[in-house]
Amino acid sequence: MTSERTRSRVVVTPAMHRLLMVLLVAFAILVVDSVYLGTISFLEWQRNETLQGFTYQTAFLLHLLLGFAMIVPALVYSIMHLRRALHRPNRLAVRLGLALFAVTLLLFVSGILLTRGLPVFELTHPVSRNLVYWLHIATPLAACWLFILHRLAGKRIRWGAGIGIGGVSLAMILVIVWVSTPAPPEPIVGNFEPSLARTESGHFLTTQDLMADDYCAGCHADIFDQWQHSAHRFASFNNPAYLFSVRNTRRVAFERDGDVTAARFCAGCHDPVPLFTGAFDDPDFDDEKHETAHAGITCVSCHGITALGSPRGNSDYVIGAPEHYPFAFSENAMLQWVNGILIKGKPALHKRTFLKPLHESSEFCGTCHKVHLPEKLNKYKWLRGQNHYDSFLLSGVSGHGVQSFYYPEKAHTNCNGCHMPWQASDDLGARPFEGGLAVHGHHFPGANTALPVLLDLPEHVNAAHREILRDSMRLDIFGLRQGKDIAGPAIAPLRPETPIIVPGQDYVLDIVLRNVSVGHLFTEGTADSNQVWLSLRLIDDTTGDVIAVSGDIDNRDRVHPFAHFVNAYVLDRNGNRIALRNAEDIFTKLYDHQIPPGATDVVHYLIRVPESVSGSVSIEVALHYRKFDTQYFEAFNGGTGNPLPIVTIAEDRLTLATSEQQDAVVNVPSQIENWVRWNDYGIGFLRKKERRGLRQAEAVFRQVSTLNPANGFLNLGRVYLQEGRLYDAADMIRNAADAGAYPWSVAWFSAQVDLQSGELESAIDLLSEIRDTQYVEAKRRRFDFSRDYRLHVAMGQANFQRGKLVRDGEPNPWFEAAIDAYQIALSLDPENLSAHYGLVLLYERLSDEKNAEHHRQQHATYRPDNNARDQAVNIARQNDPAANKAAEPVVIYHLYPPDTEPQVELTRATDTFQ
Repeated sequence: MTSERTRSRVVVTPAMHRLLMVLLVAFAILVVDSVYLGTISFLEWQRNETLQGFTYQTAFLLHLLLGFAMIVPALVYSIMHLRRALHRPNRLAVRLGLALFAVTLLLFVSGILLTRGLPVFELTHPVSRNLVYWLHIATPLAACWLFILHRLAGKRIRWGAGIGIGGVSLAMILVIVWVSTPAPPEPIVGNFEPSLARTESGHFLTTQDLMADDYCAGCHADIFDQWQHSAHRFASFNNPAYLFSVRNTRRVAFERDGDVTAARFCAGCHDPVPLFTGAFDDPDFDDEKHETAHAGITCVSCHGITALGSPRGNSDYVIGAPEHYPFAFSENAMLQWVNGILIKGKPALHKRTFLKPLHESSEFCGTCHKVHLPEKLNKYKWLRGQNHYDSFLLSGVSGHGVQSFYYPEKAHTNCNGCHMPWQASDDLGARPFEGGLAVHGHHFPGANTALPVLLDLPEHVNAAHREILRDSMRLDIFGLRQGKDIAGPAIAPLRPETPIIVPGQDYVLDIVLRNVSVGHLFTEGTADSNQVWLSLRLIDDTTGDVIAVSGDIDNRDRVHPFAHFVNAYVLDRNGNRIALRNAEDIFTKLYDHQIPPGATDVVHYLIRVPESVSGSVSIEVALHYRKFDTQYFEAFNGGTGNPLPIVTIAEDRLTLATSEQQDAVVNVPSQIENWVRWNDYGIGFLRKKERRGLRQAEAVFRQVSTLNPANGFLNLGRVYLQEGRLYDAADMIRNAADAGAYPWSVAWFSAQVDLQSGELESAIDLLSEIRDTQYVEAKRRRFDFSRDYRLHVAMGQANFQRGKLVRDGEPNPWFEAAIDAYQIALSLDPENLSAHYGLVLLYERLSDEKNAEHHRQQHATYRPDNNARDQAVNIARQNDPAANKAAEPVVIYHLYPPDTEPQVELTRATDTFQ
């Protein structure tokens, strides 16, 4: 009887049949949806580009909703069906049904595991997620196959309906894929000049587009916390120093032009939110209360950038309104949660929108950390401003500069290694790093140590700035000369042995200042208002009294004007110092004491020990850093004095015995390799202006050649090239090659000799070898010299000179090669004066007046106005004795009695700020 009841019992009741139809319809929709999602994923893999957009995310949301909605009904149906069919005599159908049920459970479980943002658990491990993902792909295919087999073992399947539905579904999928594939980008229009920034649409953006920091913080809390104390966060009207300067620029522009558009020059980098929303152009813009005034450089201001223009800087980028997931800015908590589920489940669109390959490039940083002053701002002509980018690009640090003195073991291919160091974090954007998870730090250390004082921020904010300053420069008290100039022979190196000095006699002390770890000019940035200086104290060891000083600080926190400053002394057209960050008035430089990567300066001091001193004397020298000098700080802050922290970046100390002293003097040996000390010493003389240190450099590099022949001979070749001694230069370069000097350095300086000797084809071959980086060691270190535009300019010059030897009427591939080389140089440096001039000469020879005139105009734009410069410089030198002295090619600083003791304590970078 039981067997008969089992046979006659209906396995699918009418109610169950209706539920099954609902589930099948939902499953059919899911199949269509899944095929669409899979097709997009396949096309992304095939094209190596992200195609996910709003349509894709909507489809993914539908996938989640239907998937979760089906779980309970499917389980209910399966259990009811299982209870009715488990003991049916058709055992094949039963076994297939059980297998189908098991696969369905796997399908649901894998889908739940893949869903990010669930309140109870979340599968985050990449390998585990990958395995579960492919399980989720395979189980619906297995379910379809088992369902067909299950039905084949039972009642007849109605194939016609299924094929019809499948055909319609396939057509729908193809249409949706075609519609949702992004169209090619349209030409970019729009004008925010003199800033070079543009928007994708050519129109203004909204505050919601640009001010989404709190939205970002929901998933990136660690990054948000770092950013909110950073110099980028406080780059706009919320920074008192910038506020003072940009207010003045806006005022000058309005009084001069009747509008403030000239100040857009600042806004493209400092005030993107007011600029792109249109608020900045309002002359009555409330820079204290307007909602955009204190936005700073927001998350979207950087991560919303979609393209870079040229490497000219001045905010030459394109920014767009980000493409968000559904419910991105909903105020409903449930919909916000759904938005998070979508982002975590399918983050490809989010990554494509907010993190592009361009964000990892030095060119991205260069859009704002390279500046020129446009004519619309200064009503004069194009002038170069600060430029971190080119000094990094042309350095050995980047692996692109072919002329460097030193090279790293591995090239630093972008700015992030120093300015966005890895920070341990469990942030959703974290990546595996050194056995844990980490994110690129967003505090952007760059030595802006003024922020905690100006904005009342926590003291720990300066930790990253201290770290980047610490030992970035190096001081070495290296040599001593009798007399009052550098003409005499140097007693060097000082330490461990030191000479005995005679009280009452004059000596010139040589101190080497080396850029050790800064990958661009030190200091760069606001080099006119950054205050970096050397202090020196001569101490009587017997009494402890300070005999004489240089670089001390008075009661108003002002550094003595006759100190050595590592800065740029910038002038307006009337010869006045640019002291208030008034960029619109910048005209020229009186001097520039900044130091390139891996280079040095030799700073000279005249010292005389009083005849009354009977024991040893000590010399203490230190390099100090303060973000702003006192004149500028008092201007924007009001009052007197300068409480900004002073950091001691580097220091050195030496004790010297006097002729009156009986006991021996012991100095700790230098930790620097002896050949490096000598080499740094020579580099400093080689870099003296007007070639005033070449004789000293030659003597020093001869000493280096006995300690490290490769570097010594190569640098002697540099000296002889500057002196025009081509035969001697070639001889030294051959010696350097035999001693194992870097082959690219040998090739570069050999090419310079060949160029000046008329061996043009040899020079071209050598330059081509460098351009292609045909050196195993260079490739191992990830160097790429094809990015050095000086190399391409040299190739253009060599090919042009070779082409001039071709007779008229004969094919001249040299001219074409020269044009190509100059054009490559301009693609890397569009404002390159030599490249434009070379193209003028070439196109004139080719009778191409149109192109010749274009480059003639470009050359006129970028050519310095030396006549006007000389007038401003002469006025400045007459009005400022200290600056006049500092502008000399060789400066010997005099010590003076300590009139007053410093009023602030100078601390090392590793210590707590005062």
